[in-house]
Amino acid sequence: MIQQHPAPSAFIFDLDGVITDTAELHYVAWRALALDLGIVFDEADNEQLKGLSRMDSLERILALGTKQFSEVDKHAMAERKNAHYLALVEKMTPADLLPGALDALGAARAAGCGVALASASKNAALVLERLGISQAFDHVVDSNHIRNSKPHPEVFLAAAKALGAAPQDCVGIEDAVAGVQAIRAAGMFAVGVGDARVLAQADQVIADLRHFIPSNYLRGQHRLRWVNGA
Repeated sequence: MIQQHPAPSAFIFDLDGVITDTAELHYVAWRALALDLGIVFDEADNEQLKGLSRMDSLERILALGTKQFSEVDKHAMAERKNAHYLALVEKMTPADLLPGALDALGAARAAGCGVALASASKNAALVLERLGISQAFDHVVDSNHIRNSKPHPEVFLAAAKALGAAPQDCVGIEDAVAGVQAIRAAGMFAVGVGDARVLAQADQVIADLRHFIPSNYLRGQHRLRWVNGA
């Protein structure tokens, strides 16, 4: 028989690829900018941007080309891309929530745990509003509140601090390699959402939030462990 331990103090969710899939919206906006710059940018390139900040993403895209740009030009490009992205976000609705997302957030709250968002996006609050789930989170930490983007652990540590939870008592949920690395660097239990071959550094990988069950994450010997089955 497995000895039962208290549930974690908090669950900290990433946004893109976990709660909703805005990757396609980012891709459309980044690809339009890349085409204008004469840079070939495809879906495989877009995958490499997961978890990165807007400026880090832009630098990755510009590295695919040969031209050099000033910092002023780069910031103008980033703002142009963001304006295009925001126009796409305005069309989002609760129907754009990923499978299991709403139930997972409710289950985390029902378990008596803190619930926070840790996102690389500067537009996380707007996306949550369009999805109709702003009230599902106790705190939202995004790139507007931090200096270092993933894989630096700052965003997850800031979320834990906002919740008043010790990092070792938190579960972080991410779909990107950089995000999983950030969770691990923060000293949290890392749940990867997606392909186990890609997210091999996660403590556990699930296909999507339909497989997320808060009671599966237990504390034992001062560290979280995953209980599979009985």
